[in-house]
Amino acid sequence: MPRDRKIDSRRRFLKGSAAAGASLLGLHKFALAAQGSNPGVEAWDAGSLAHVLPAASHDQFLVKCSFNESLKGPPILQVGDRRVSGVNTDSDGRFWQFHARQLQPDTRYVLRLLAANGRPLCASWPLRTFPDPSATPRQLRILAFTCAGGSPDLDDYRPLAIRHRLFSRAMSFSPEAVIANGDHIYWDLKTLGGKDGDPLGTFNRDEPVYGFENEQILKRVAGPQIVQLYGTRFRSTPVFFLADDHDYFENDEATDKWVTFPPENLELKLQRATQNLYYPEFLSDPARPLGLPGASAADRSAGLSECFGTLRYGKLLEVLMYDCGRFVSLKDRFAGLIPADTEQWLLKRTAADDTRHLVHIPSTPFGWSAGKWREWYPDLLENPGAGQGPAGKPRLGTANPKYLWQRGWFTQHQRIMAALTAQRRPAVAMSGDLHACGWDRMLQVGEFDMRKNAPYMFLHGPVGTQKGWPSVARGVGATSSTLVTMERSVDPVEKNGFSIIDVTPEKMTVRLFAWREPDPVEAIDTLEPFDVVEIRRQT
Repeated sequence: MPRDRKIDSRRRFLKGSAAAGASLLGLHKFALAAQGSNPGVEAWDAGSLAHVLPAASHDQFLVKCSFNESLKGPPILQVGDRRVSGVNTDSDGRFWQFHARQLQPDTRYVLRLLAANGRPLCASWPLRTFPDPSATPRQLRILAFTCAGGSPDLDDYRPLAIRHRLFSRAMSFSPEAVIANGDHIYWDLKTLGGKDGDPLGTFNRDEPVYGFENEQILKRVAGPQIVQLYGTRFRSTPVFFLADDHDYFENDEATDKWVTFPPENLELKLQRATQNLYYPEFLSDPARPLGLPGASAADRSAGLSECFGTLRYGKLLEVLMYDCGRFVSLKDRFAGLIPADTEQWLLKRTAADDTRHLVHIPSTPFGWSAGKWREWYPDLLENPGAGQGPAGKPRLGTANPKYLWQRGWFTQHQRIMAALTAQRRPAVAMSGDLHACGWDRMLQVGEFDMRKNAPYMFLHGPVGTQKGWPSVARGVGATSSTLVTMERSVDPVEKNGFSIIDVTPEKMTVRLFAWREPDPVEAIDTLEPFDVVEIRRQT
């Protein structure tokens, strides 16, 4: 880069830094005010803390947080009687992470966040490790949702007050873990945002993210979608954040103009920076290889995985979470939405049968389609001809080839389905992405009959969607693929919502919650499930 251009970039960066500092302070005050006025949210002194999101395993914590002002030295997170020094993850001293290792399983720790001089930065709070993998806990409750992102300033997305209300109702059930399945950030560079002249700024592909104006633009874009939305609400509940297409600052599209995945250089760097700043990576797990793609990166804390993760709760439950975007391949019949070594890990863990229950959570749903490009299935939006339905009404079909769709994606799907149905445990998969809530069972896909252990398929429910319902944007909502035979053939509902999953040794119970106008906003505060599914373990 020429010297004068570099100097100009630095000047722009420093100018943006001051503006971003004032902006973050405003976001923090906004978040505290919203949190304090929300039903079911207790008063808690956040001090100078703007947001905090913790991850947990049986022996580790990873805590990501930001402050409304720069800190003059590394803060300390006191976990019980041990002290963990903070690692700065931004250029301004406002974003920090704490990785606590060698903790005791199934133990309630009191966390205290201290400045470098020992001054408390906020009130203390509790956080519990999970049981040891060899333990036999009797129950677990999980909250799961999808598509919570979206700028609070755009009417394409639910106002924060509604999203906070949904979170308050969900947290009133006291879940012990939270799974946020994709689309935490909406700012697609080619379709939705990031255009020249945008008031938040325009990302520069010729410059790095950290230490340049790109970092300040990222904070202006992502900060409101994370800091204002989550605040400190989940400080005592471990979270698992799984990335999907929009988290890479693109929609999953393949046209003669562009192909958005695998992500290009800037998009990949923005996603990694967003994760590094705002939400935790997946902690290491004894049964997950440290060398999987996106794991054990040199610029991350030891053992962390960015794309493929595990929620292991003793011998009760194992949840396998996998990002189907970053490493998608375009190798025709050898292609996959996930890499081959990741697939082998999934198949091995599915066959292990050392937990009472197992759940697969891919970022790209099984069973359903919306005719989008990066799906397991070849279905494409089509218009039925005369005598086949209402003229001009879109539907899914395979009469025409989907541009650049890879047949290897479907064969990988079939291998995963074969592993799921071969278990003694009930086959269960949960997903997000499609802006809908619902469930069904897959009886057959292609030539593969799965009735011996028909997989249960769930869609969590979206939190932030207001105008982006697939039936509005594409003409077709979440619909089973034409290659799939479902047991119920009931299309998921396009409403905001979430899922509460209760797990005991004998069964898994999934409660699906949904809300949308014309129901009054106040109805969210007492929302009850519109459907309840019991999945019993027979042996």
